[in-house]
Amino acid sequence: MPVTKTEALVVGAGQAGVAASEHLSACGVPHLVLERRRIAERWRSERWDSLVANGPAWHDRFPGMEFTDDAPDAFVAKEKVADYFVAYADKIGAPIRTGVEVTQVSRLDGRPGFRVETSDGPIEANYVIAATGAFQTPVIPPLVPDTARLTQIHSSAYRNPAALPEGAVLVVGAGSSGVQIADELLEAGRKVYLSVGPHERPPRSYRGRDFVWWLGVLNKWDMEAAPGAEHTTIAVSGARGGETIDFRRLALAGMTLVGRTERFEDGKLHFAQDLVKNLRDGDAYLMNLLDEADAFVARNGLDLPEEPEARAILSDPACVTDPLASLDLAEAGITTIIWATGFSSDYSWLPEGALDEAGRPNHQRGVSAEPGVYFLGLPWQTRRGSSFIWGVWFDARYVADHISKQRGYMAYEAAAPETIDA
Repeated sequence: MPVTKTEALVVGAGQAGVAASEHLSACGVPHLVLERRRIAERWRSERWDSLVANGPAWHDRFPGMEFTDDAPDAFVAKEKVADYFVAYADKIGAPIRTGVEVTQVSRLDGRPGFRVETSDGPIEANYVIAATGAFQTPVIPPLVPDTARLTQIHSSAYRNPAALPEGAVLVVGAGSSGVQIADELLEAGRKVYLSVGPHERPPRSYRGRDFVWWLGVLNKWDMEAAPGAEHTTIAVSGARGGETIDFRRLALAGMTLVGRTERFEDGKLHFAQDLVKNLRDGDAYLMNLLDEADAFVARNGLDLPEEPEARAILSDPACVTDPLASLDLAEAGITTIIWATGFSSDYSWLPEGALDEAGRPNHQRGVSAEPGVYFLGLPWQTRRGSSFIWGVWFDARYVADHISKQRGYMAYEAAAPETIDA
């Protein structure tokens, strides 16, 4: 089979891959983008039916194109987000090949570049960008055995309440996905238990500005990763036009909150006694952010309406004042557990030098320790906003600029020394 050759190869055509293509083109770097399914596939087939973007349309987009059918402050439905990236790829003329899977990348012997094995034949490229992101393989902790006779699914496999067996549901994980799924199930009339771990709880909006605006003006999107920050859980929602997550409100509406899920034994799940602390810490994050926002308003003389009600904290419901230490799943009528417990990544197809001992990307700002290999779409790749739609666009520019710079070095030829006539 003939070998296709290109200067740069981008693996993945989600938001990271499309952004990479735009910036590579701007730098004049010939390239191909390979996608094993469709453009932005995860938005379509690995998200629940009612999902909307967690940020408003004016913010959660690329700089080069707006959402045409949604108001700037609207939270765009997932299918429209996927359509946006398809349209964007068409707008920039991205050279994307769909239905092609990459299986292995290995360095060429004795010359620059890599041989990339794909389902459509081999490709040689001088640079490879892994734009598959970090949200690849759903993680379900091995706590509850199959013998428990429960339906256990990851949040990425959840679609809607009607698709689940009848009965109560336990949702494990109270980040954006877990809390929105639990809320939807509660509204559908299900009995819902929600396992709440440590989290940050920002206001959806405050003093007439969405929290993404506040994180922007307060320079929090550009915060660099600190130890442990890579796994920060943020409880925020764009559902119903956007609202601040209030776990106590959910409990008062009938949801049972429990602490972090620890172990399963004899038909019972046992929970850490950290529910009160997790809620208090979430409250503290909210109040600190409101304090910073008020100080910013005063310092800059902005005419933004005061909002004292944003500081109101509901009384603790019974499930918080007397939290469950354990739960007999059968007695509680729980037939389904939804694990909103995040994802792991698989980069085993890359050269060993690109990964650390644990198989994680070994990089600085997306530039791999293996020369010629790059990463895009990683949480905290360069800053807090790196894994968000707009953040990955800026990271892609950095990666493309780095490739362009390296090409310049490789193209350099020293001038022949001048000869001096005797």
